[in-house]
Amino acid sequence: MLDALVLVIGAILVNNFVLARFLGICPFLGVSQKVETSLGMSAAVTFVMTMAAIATWLVYRMILVPLHIEYLKTIAFILVIASLVQLVEMVLKKTSEALYETLGIYLPLITTNCAILGVALLSLQQQDSFIEAAIFGFAASVGFALALLLFAGLRERIVLSKVPEAFQGNAIKLVTAGLLSLSFMGFAGIDKGIARVFGG
Repeated sequence: MLDALVLVIGAILVNNFVLARFLGICPFLGVSQKVETSLGMSAAVTFVMTMAAIATWLVYRMILVPLHIEYLKTIAFILVIASLVQLVEMVLKKTSEALYETLGIYLPLITTNCAILGVALLSLQQQDSFIEAAIFGFAASVGFALALLLFAGLRERIVLSKVPEAFQGNAIKLVTAGLLSLSFMGFAGIDKGIARVFGG
């Protein structure tokens, strides 16, 4: 239980995929104009990232390892992720046409979101069990969603603010993202601290 808590806190706050590992920056910058859009993208990424962590663990352990073709893991993982994204795209098109149109090109780009592939590869590198891989995938997606929603909220506030001419446009976005990333550095070591306190 403690290991799971440390894994969750580490993936959400300490090693946030966007703000600490700098993975998944494309949707982070592209879909964060409005909180509503970011919420839709967060839900899609949460589903895909969690399911990808589970599916890629199973594909690797049940297919690639027994057949001794572990070197094909990247290609196999991309196929799994692309299939999941296609599923999300079909569901969104049927259930929420407005959100589907708003997300536009960024929805299929989830397939090439390096954060999702990163979760699968890091889970293998850490030699996670099935449960740990599922928890890690979900926690990493929650961290991605948290970063995206915080950034979208900040961007909505910036639109209403008077920004100096030199910082208008992409400059203020990058400065804001950098400051948000710095604020998350304050969580560094909290996962190890929790492990020490509760682990004895």
